[in-house]
Amino acid sequence: MRILFIRHAQTRDNVSGAIGTAVPGPELTELGERQAAAIPDALDSERIDAIYVSTMLRTQLTADPLARARALTPRMIDGIEEIAAGSLEARTDPDAIRLYMGTIFSWWNDFDGRIPGGEDGNEFYGRFDLAVGAIAAEHPDDATVVVVSHGAAIRTWVSWSSQNLDAEFSRVHQLDNTSIVVVEGSPSAGWQTTYWAGEPVGGAALGDPSAVDPTADIAP
Repeated sequence: MRILFIRHAQTRDNVSGAIGTAVPGPELTELGERQAAAIPDALDSERIDAIYVSTMLRTQLTADPLARARALTPRMIDGIEEIAAGSLEARTDPDAIRLYMGTIFSWWNDFDGRIPGGEDGNEFYGRFDLAVGAIAAEHPDDATVVVVSHGAAIRTWVSWSSQNLDAEFSRVHQLDNTSIVVVEGSPSAGWQTTYWAGEPVGGAALGDPSAVDPTADIAP
């Protein structure tokens, strides 16, 4: 099957650089609403069998224009939320950002590394893998589904799960709001990444170079 992972559109946390992982989280900014509105045209040539969103509000608002355009009802699924920040939640300081993202990137070598008060690699990969497996089980092999998720979560799971990517790729490829990553395969056969776009679906005009967005950027 094909999974089109879409990072949610911009929120105020992305503008300020806050590490925001609490549910339900903030709504979209005005730019974020425009980014979400651009998704239906960007995916106009894609067959889409289902749309999945996380329990976080920003994914649901991002999916709404596409869902209305395709007359599909988004399905909320546990497990594809952002990587839990624990005691680093809502912090914007460089030390917190380095610790959060640095711990995530350390999982390539040690799944036991834990974000203070948050998740370790085993917990994150376990719950995200379980969600992807549940999605795959719902659809035939030739299905294409959209999964609207989160920056660090998509970068981490896709890079680790794809047979054709490695740690260095995940460190140097950013993932801006509404960027799309496509994987193909299955839980049993494995996954291959066939597309990774670092900028918003509407192009650079819908980006925000001034935003301090730690989960979008290359590794610290």
